[in-house]
Amino acid sequence: MVSSATGSGCGKLIMQNNKSKSKTRFLWTKLLVFIGVVVLLLMVIAVVAFNHSGSKVDLSGDMPTFVVKRGPLRISVTESGTIQAREQIIIKSEVEGRTTILSLVEEGTCVKEGELLVELDSSRLLDEKIDQQIRVQNAEASFIRARENLAVSENQAQSDVDKAELVFEFAKQDLKKYLEGEYLNELKEAESRITLAEQELQTAEEKLKWSQKLFEKEYISRTELQIDELATNKRRLDLELTENNLRLLEDFTHPRELAELESDVKQAEMALERTRRKAKADVIQAEAELRAKDSEFERQKDKLKKKEEQIEKTKIYAPADGLVIYATSAKSRHWRSSQEPLDEGNEVREREELIYLPTASAVNAEVKIHEASLQKVKTGLPVVVTVDALPGRTFTGRVVKIAPLPDAQMVWLNPDLKVYNTEIYLDGEGDYLRTGMSCRTEIIIEEYDDATYIPVQAVLRIGGEPTVYVLGDKGFEACSVEIGLDNNRMIRIIRGLQPGEIVLLTPPLAPAAVEQGTDAVTTEISPAEDDEARTLRSIDKEGGQRPDTKEAEQERSRRKTELTPEQRQKMQERFEKMSDEEKEEMRKRRAGRRQQRTEAGE
Repeated sequence: MVSSATGSGCGKLIMQNNKSKSKTRFLWTKLLVFIGVVVLLLMVIAVVAFNHSGSKVDLSGDMPTFVVKRGPLRISVTESGTIQAREQIIIKSEVEGRTTILSLVEEGTCVKEGELLVELDSSRLLDEKIDQQIRVQNAEASFIRARENLAVSENQAQSDVDKAELVFEFAKQDLKKYLEGEYLNELKEAESRITLAEQELQTAEEKLKWSQKLFEKEYISRTELQIDELATNKRRLDLELTENNLRLLEDFTHPRELAELESDVKQAEMALERTRRKAKADVIQAEAELRAKDSEFERQKDKLKKKEEQIEKTKIYAPADGLVIYATSAKSRHWRSSQEPLDEGNEVREREELIYLPTASAVNAEVKIHEASLQKVKTGLPVVVTVDALPGRTFTGRVVKIAPLPDAQMVWLNPDLKVYNTEIYLDGEGDYLRTGMSCRTEIIIEEYDDATYIPVQAVLRIGGEPTVYVLGDKGFEACSVEIGLDNNRMIRIIRGLQPGEIVLLTPPLAPAAVEQGTDAVTTEISPAEDDEARTLRSIDKEGGQRPDTKEAEQERSRRKTELTPEQRQKMQERFEKMSDEEKEEMRKRRAGRRQQRTEAGE
């Protein structure tokens, strides 16, 4: 009983403590919500106050500025790239499917023509070759059987046709024999019997007359007269019988025999036709089977030959003298790429590039130009190239080729990133350059000996007009300017600023976000902002148009490429540490932003 009471008391205390904690959490929640509302109201008041203050900015605090300069200015596009041989032999795997590398020549080795470069695993192909040899033998046996079967079919067909022709010929001869011989004989025989019966009847009748006369004169007895009468009746019956036989021959026997014989001729003729057709069909079927077996035999032999060729292709020899360069080393690899360096034990697929053998000393620089820079870059522009492995040396060249479509692999890795493969021919032989070296190219767009310029981050757009904040008597004031091209660091000022004026490097975004006295709402970016905060939107309330969307999108895309190697390394490490769920969530966010931009532009 005591234990029960004690347990009940403890339960009440626990329930009271839980209620107290819930009440405390509820009060803290209300307090936090109240604080958030107050902070939000203060921010709104600050924005309204700033908007009512006009376009002037107080010079309070340590705000970064820049003095407008005038002097030489180079407008260029700088991109990282890779050195590639201009003329080279590309060695690929020609083995079907995926195979494993058993041995591989060391990269950087100078090889002679005919030396072994790569040996691929051929065990699977050897097993398939044995199986294919068995199939070839079976196909050959089937082919021989079909060939002999054709000969038998032709022989049997000829025999059946000859026999049917003989039966048909005999049937025609039987018909002719009956019409021209047997029937005429039977007819003549019946007629001769009638003639003989008539003569015998006539003789019997004359004898009967004489017997009657003699009987009347009682020279003969009645018995002898009766005998003569009986003989006369007999001869009369014989005549009637022979006449009936002739009538039966002409009306019944002859038509029946003639019909039977004609039917035999017709049946024999039809049997002959059937035999010929059947013989022809049997021969054609045997020939078709022979052709099918022959084709199958040839196909199996071709497969065996292909297996033997595939086995030969597992050993790749040098087609010419040259320096061995792995394809994985020569290609520019993206940090998100999953391709492994070429090594023994790796699997390679058919048509995969394995080794490059340069055949000349001339080299190219391959770079990827962002879509935001395509309107600047053209073929024929001069290029200054610096190589990381050769500090202090510069090389010159020119742009010779720009891909018409973006790099498909980069689009697959990052749908938001559109870059175009560009080839740059370097002047000279490039004796010190090697395939796969990292380089940095500066494509010179324009060069000015005397130009006014400021940093690009000092310019923003207000109402679609380029604007900078210039230091005046009462602080920084918004000033519209006319701008030219930029080199990602400095932008050329055509009109609106004078050298020596001071501009604000971090202009306020509020005037660009909400412009008083107009119906346009514009969101501008600053190069110092994070990429997530650089989403430009320009929505017209009446027509839903975005007058500065294209320029803002190009600016955003251009600034994405302004990452230092350290920043890229950090991004790579961050991406590798992300879980699959986090990667999927990031892709969804990007897809959502693209959808929003698409819907806003419709």
